Order: sequence, then C-alpha cells, then structure tokens
Amino acid sequence: MENKTLENQVIITAEDFELLKPYANKKADGEMSLANELARAKVVKKEDFPLDCVRINSKVSILDKDSKNKMEFTLVLPQYANMSKKQVSILTPMGAALIGFKQGDSVEWKLPAGLKRFEIISVLNETL
Repeated sequence: MENKTLENQVIITAEDFELLKPYANKKADGEMSLANELARAKVVKKEDFPLDCVRINSKVSILDKDSKNKMEFTLVLPQYANMSKKQVSILTPMGAALIGFKQGDSVEWKLPAGLKRFEIISVLNETL
C-alpha cells in the first residue's frame, strides 16, 4: 500500500511549531508520530501559511476512505480537547496524522483500530 503521508508536504506556522515542540514525544519516534511530523515540516511565517492547511484550531472535515464515514472536528491543544464539542487533541493519533496537511491530501496513519486512510475534504481556518 502506497503511503501518501510521505508524499505530502507538512506545512506549519512557526507559532504552531513552537507550541507543539513540548508535546513531541521523542520516545514515540517512528514514521507515524508527532515528533516525526514536526521534524519533516516546512516551517513558515503566518502570512505565508496556506489557509487550506490543517493547524491548531482548524475545523477539519475528513473522509475515511475505507468506511466512507465523514468526520468533522476542530484540532486543539490537549488542554482544550472535548469530544462532546468535537474538539480533538493534537496528541491523538488522528491529530498528529492531520497537522500540516492540506485540503485534498490523502493521509495514512496507524490508529488503535489499525492503518486508516483519510482524505481531507475541507479545512477552515480563522484568518491568521
């Protein structure tokens, strides 16, 4: 199975990069980890960040390519996570999988339920 995650460029703002660095667990190194995503990310200034890329506080709509289920949620820092409000922590496998990718990207990621394939349908960011 082709790993689309490695083909897509991870783009992140310098501000988000600094916020996320303390959360990147060096012990969880490996291809599918937040630490790895940050290590390979292209860090840009806010004004150069594409508005269709996933960042902290993005409202994201994704499609599970296998089950065809759609999910919508906001990606947040761990202290703001609240599943009843559809706020998913960046530290979850789903959060780490999506950070820095853009609308239209396909992403593969290992979740507790196994390897999952997602397509990012839409990304809504407040003006940076």
